[in-house]
Formats: sequence, C-alpha cells, structure tokens
Amino acid sequence: MADWEIWVVIGVLCVATAATRSSFWMIGHRVTIPPRVQEMLRYAPACALAAIIGPDFLIDTQGDVQLTLANPKLLAGLAAFVFYMWRRNMLLTILFGMLVFTLLRVLHVFGPAG
Repeated sequence: MADWEIWVVIGVLCVATAATRSSFWMIGHRVTIPPRVQEMLRYAPACALAAIIGPDFLIDTQGDVQLTLANPKLLAGLAAFVFYMWRRNMLLTILFGMLVFTLLRVLHVFGPAG
C-alpha cells in the first residue's frame, strides 16, 4: 500500500469510530433501548474480554489447542482465577497471574513459552 492509502484508511476508520461512538450521545434520548437488550448489553464487555483472552490461554505458537498442564499460560490463568476467588481483588489478581506466568517462564518449568 502507498502512504496515502494508509492515511486514507486511518482517516476513514477514525470517522467510522467517531460516528459509531457518538451516535448514542447525539440521538441518546430519542431512541429507547428495550430492557431485554439493555440486560444483554451488560455482558458485552465480559464476552469481548473472554474472546480476546481465551485463545491466548488455549492456543500455542503453532496454532494448536493445548489443554494440558504443560501450558504455562493456562496454569497462570487458572492460578489467577483461584487467587481472585480467594481475594476478590482485580489488581492483585493481575499481578499474581503475571507473577506466576513469569516464574514459570524464568524457571523454564515447561520450556520456552509462546
């Protein structure tokens, strides 16, 4: 792609993002969202986060699903989940999960991580 094409794509994406994000602000009170849809939208951030994080936990560098205990990312994620259920503190959970994953990688428990 030429430089100008890249800038055109960036500009179009900026306009599309601004239009979709500001549409609720501009027409906010004129459109009512049904209560059922509002209830479903409460789960959208959690679903998006799961869609981003899930494949990283389960898929190795070759693109194969790895559901074994030899997967350090999966072990760190499980450890973080258990820690969160115990402490109920998101910041400490993130730190704990990263600490477990880093220790598994530094100590070469399962070889190099992807």
